[in-house]
Amino acid sequence: MSATLSPLARTLRQWLLGASLTLGSLPLAMAAEPQAFHIAPTSLEAALNQFGREAGILIAFDSNLTQGKQSPGLNGTYTAQDGLAALLEGTGLSAQAQAENAFSVQTAPTPASAPIELGASSVVGDWLAEAKEGNVFEHPGARDVVRREEMERTGATTAREVLNRIPGVNAPENNGTGSHDMAMNFGIRGLNPRLAARSTVLMDGIPVPFAPYGQPQLSFAPISMGNMDAVDVVRGGGAVRYGPQNVGGIVNFVTRAIPDEPTVKGGIQTQTSPSSSHDGFKTTGNLLAGGTADNGLGGAILYSGTRGGDWREHSDTQIDDLILKGKYAIDEANSLHAMAQYYEGEADMPGGLSAADYDADPYQSTRLKDQFWGRRTMFNVGYTYQQDAREFTVNSFFTKTLRSGYLDQGSFLSLSPREYWVRGIETRFSQGFALGESWHEVGLGYRYVNEAGHELRYRTPITSNELPTTASRNDRDTRGSTEAHALFLDDRIDIGNWTVTPGIRYEMIDTRQANNLTNQDYQGSYNTALPALNVMYHLTDSWNLYANTEGSFGSVQYSQMPNRVAGDEVKPEKARTWELGTRYDNGNLQAEIGAFLINFDNQYESNQTNDTVIARGETRHQGIETSIKYALDGLSPALAGFDVYATYAFVDAKIREDGPNKGNRVPFSSRHKGTLGIGYTDGPWQANVDSTYQSDQFADNANTSSESADGSTGRIPGYMLFSSRVGYSFGPQLSNLNVAVGVKNILNHEYFTRSYDDNNKGKYVGEPRTVYLQTSVAF
Repeated sequence: MSATLSPLARTLRQWLLGASLTLGSLPLAMAAEPQAFHIAPTSLEAALNQFGREAGILIAFDSNLTQGKQSPGLNGTYTAQDGLAALLEGTGLSAQAQAENAFSVQTAPTPASAPIELGASSVVGDWLAEAKEGNVFEHPGARDVVRREEMERTGATTAREVLNRIPGVNAPENNGTGSHDMAMNFGIRGLNPRLAARSTVLMDGIPVPFAPYGQPQLSFAPISMGNMDAVDVVRGGGAVRYGPQNVGGIVNFVTRAIPDEPTVKGGIQTQTSPSSSHDGFKTTGNLLAGGTADNGLGGAILYSGTRGGDWREHSDTQIDDLILKGKYAIDEANSLHAMAQYYEGEADMPGGLSAADYDADPYQSTRLKDQFWGRRTMFNVGYTYQQDAREFTVNSFFTKTLRSGYLDQGSFLSLSPREYWVRGIETRFSQGFALGESWHEVGLGYRYVNEAGHELRYRTPITSNELPTTASRNDRDTRGSTEAHALFLDDRIDIGNWTVTPGIRYEMIDTRQANNLTNQDYQGSYNTALPALNVMYHLTDSWNLYANTEGSFGSVQYSQMPNRVAGDEVKPEKARTWELGTRYDNGNLQAEIGAFLINFDNQYESNQTNDTVIARGETRHQGIETSIKYALDGLSPALAGFDVYATYAFVDAKIREDGPNKGNRVPFSSRHKGTLGIGYTDGPWQANVDSTYQSDQFADNANTSSESADGSTGRIPGYMLFSSRVGYSFGPQLSNLNVAVGVKNILNHEYFTRSYDDNNKGKYVGEPRTVYLQTSVAF
């Protein structure tokens, strides 16, 4: 935006991210002596980084304070304090001494006659922060963030499409009992993608699953693209701070921020798949309205809604997602924030097809009675204290979820209402201090979660041709509950070019399930310690190396309790992850390559078709992930506006347990997966051509190649898809109107996935050629 920001807006932006720390490697005694500096014109952040190293001083600064600011450089002989003052001259920032040879950069003090500017604090100790590029570059492990602008430019219209752009992530078409828009399937590094059960899934740091410990599946996941600012995927290096289910990394969906200035933004998209024999139009819309007053009080209303069907018969969907957000900067050190969400939806489920039905018409549905609906209410209230190098936060949250639906289970039709309640509170404390030539940020956190669930199932015979009701025969009535305590302690140590972070997470879990029909109770308690070590070395300001190892776990789920108690296996799934990688970012070129190894001790899967638990046992996941993005104007001015990008992941996920399946690939894991594309931006114009590809998969542990009659087993062939999008912005003279058209699966390549151990098993055709139109305005 070209408009001048108000003092309040500038202050709010300055506090949005956690502190960035620069640590010099020269002896501290040299910092007081004048020395020669030769710093070329560059960004202010890069100049401060270079100055800190050469001067041998500690400089703590908020990374968003320097965002967008340029430095004319520094040439001459200065003491550390005088040189730092010269670098900050004219920036509106000033340096304050914190300790011997340690400084913090802050907004320059205002004159006494001027109104006081109130800053809105952000979590320094929160490694997820606001999911900016700076957070990614300094993260000591594999991590990718896709911002809203990138989603729009590449034409991603679902969370599945966004996740598939990230190396190592597999997000297939929604299938099984999650074959609707409210569900989410994804797996990281070869883990089974069914309903994302092995990743810590958050929204603004708050757990999204309706029972994060006892029932973490995302068959009802209120993640609406229209309300999202970013998708942040931490594949490694974060298990100490975040859990449970962190074997498959941490995925944080960041909602749209409260604007600094009064703002109204709205957008709408309509799409259709003309090559499908059962397609209609699907329309999604979103709205943001809000702003921040001069007294530090801000608020926003977010809405995202969906209407219409997909390329399959019996796929009509209706979703409404409403979010209210508020914040209040009490003063420069204290702030409050709150969020409330109401999400509800209902959707027809087209279901899986047998091999014969798929061959006859892959877009048909043979399960016209299957339907899903649900609603979720969530509240979050938090407090933050942040001043100098100290921060304390408290976040409390409450969610209530109802999910239900009709499902054809062969001989009977079921109605399965399930209600869940989650109450939680989480506190974090971070303290930074200099110790000799090192800078420490010690983090201590505690979380308490209390879950309760009530699962019912009613049934009627298929031959009755009647939908079940709550007066029908009841064959399931269970209540689950979990009390979980988690503690973490870590110390981020910056010394010279090194950042070393040892830490440990300790989980204490008590979970139980009561069967009200048989009067049987199942209980399990376990404590688990998860030590971790993250290491990063800064080769230059633009290039770093990282390595880490961490313990991860997945808790016992309610649906697994009876079988695992009877088998004396009431213990968490545990894994040890190792990573080694390097990351480079000089503005024009962004590149990363890393290797990973996951040794999974005891992996379990639930089979819904017969209510059993499959003990897959030991598995090993190893591979390489890489990504690159390059602005071509670095090669020639004639290529200004063009950029190319690519991602690739090689994943070797194998079963290591002794038995007939030893050495086989873990189901639904592709060995090769990636993206390749080129983008162009020129003034109001944007254009993008994009491709995604993945190699074959198997649906079962036996790696069965031949297709079964019901379509649930057999090889799943690999595929490559192409898409494109062109957009034009009309600028402020037309209320910042943006119009874009795009095509997915340009070549109309037919591909499919399967559902294997699910009550809705079979073959699922992928999205055919789809055309969409997007428009948006902003005031």
